[in-house]
Amino acid sequence: MDLQRLLRGTVEWDRLEAVARGLAARYGDGSARVEFLDADNWLSTPFILRTGAEAYFVKVVSRQNSVVHALFTAGRNLGAFTSGSEGFFAHVGTPAEMARHELEATEEMRAIGVNAPEPVEALEIDGLGVLVVEYLPEFRPLDELDADAERDLAPELFRALGRLHDNGLAHGDLRAENVLILDGDLYFIDATSVREPGALDAREYDLACGLAALEPLIGAADAVGAALAAYPPEEVLAAREYLDFVAIRPDHDFDGPKLKGEIEKRVVEGNEGDRKEVSNGERRDP
Repeated sequence: MDLQRLLRGTVEWDRLEAVARGLAARYGDGSARVEFLDADNWLSTPFILRTGAEAYFVKVVSRQNSVVHALFTAGRNLGAFTSGSEGFFAHVGTPAEMARHELEATEEMRAIGVNAPEPVEALEIDGLGVLVVEYLPEFRPLDELDADAERDLAPELFRALGRLHDNGLAHGDLRAENVLILDGDLYFIDATSVREPGALDAREYDLACGLAALEPLIGAADAVGAALAAYPPEEVLAAREYLDFVAIRPDHDFDGPKLKGEIEKRVVEGNEGDRKEVSNGERRDP
């Protein structure tokens, strides 16, 4: 058994069956088909519920998932502290509260025009937190596209992230697996809980995660260029300080030195070049 399965634990079949039967009764005539997903998810057991002509994406959150979330939160806050800021991740206590939080985060994203699956409800069944959202058929995670498509979508990822930040929100768990592509449109899923999400630390951490997610797919130069198309250079430079923190996470694998070097080249050296031009009396195009 790998570490993820050990930490995530196994929800007893009779409890999962109770969840499926309860949802089938709520959304249909009581009959349903369940398709379990082998998803890269540490904090829930996901499945697709098909009842009649409708399909729903369901996440079942157990007490053990809640404990793992608390451990991850403590570790992330420690990492934030080592990056020079106060911890800004918040632990959501019970499984039901975790499901409600993600539902609310999904509602907030959609309210400001950021694509996310349509929320249905969050509830508690047999002590389990249950999140139900729209199932997006035929979606593909960002990291399963070809490099040209990933490169084309990179600026849109940062524009969507910037829209979150401009509205006082943050994602908190941005990874390529949490960016879904459907019919050319980009969707965010799996937003986590952040204290004071509009604070600069949370923004800069999100931005660092976006750079870390894109670097293995399109390279450091294109990832930094896409970020600079949506964010001012000073914020991209500040995000550099979080890259070491992001690198210790088990769900990110990227070349930190290359990203830092590209940011240095594009932002720091670029600013020095601008200052030299101004000092020489040269006029730059606006």
